[in-house]
Amino acid sequence: MQPYTTCMTIRVSGTEGYGETAAERVKQYESIPFAHVHRHMMHLFPTTPSRVIDIGAGTGRDAAGFAGLGHTVTAVEPTPELRAEAQRLHPHPAITWIDDSLPDLDRVHALGERYDLVMLTAVWMHLDQAQRERAMARVAPLVRPGGMMALSLRHGPVPAGRRMFEISAQETCELAGRHGLSVIHESKGAAVLSGPDVWWDRLAFRTQR
Repeated sequence: MQPYTTCMTIRVSGTEGYGETAAERVKQYESIPFAHVHRHMMHLFPTTPSRVIDIGAGTGRDAAGFAGLGHTVTAVEPTPELRAEAQRLHPHPAITWIDDSLPDLDRVHALGERYDLVMLTAVWMHLDQAQRERAMARVAPLVRPGGMMALSLRHGPVPAGRRMFEISAQETCELAGRHGLSVIHESKGAAVLSGPDVWWDRLAFRTQR
């Protein structure tokens, strides 16, 4: 996502509305337990200590959840207000925070690491088509052989002040497939807090061993 400038600060494209409402986002996201948010995929997550990267980590709820399960977590969040709140709320020694953003993830790639699990929760819908093409080419190489990528897609009315796109599961699966990722899970479900008109696709992919 490319940065844009306001009179107050520089934002990354796709993060519009998040820094300005950070306190509200913290209250919303932290009110839903990690295990409930990911109940459809918990059985797919690693059960032994593993390396996890959470791209678009927000308030750190999921990063803390994975750290609590014994994993080492790289949490990537471009919105400074959310990142600061996350570090305050979840000061876990197994979590490393990085200021970076899709589609390029240059700072992440500079680490030279690959991960057992790559999380993209409520992130992909902020990318336009060109950004999605670029992002998948950058995210797929982060998944180690035999590792997994989990991704969710939001559908429904776009909140005021946000930048979101309607993206189908089929498009996402085809794009992932072109980068060596095979679908291992697909489910649909209502949003917990976003109202009856909002629903989600939940997708998981595995690399070739």
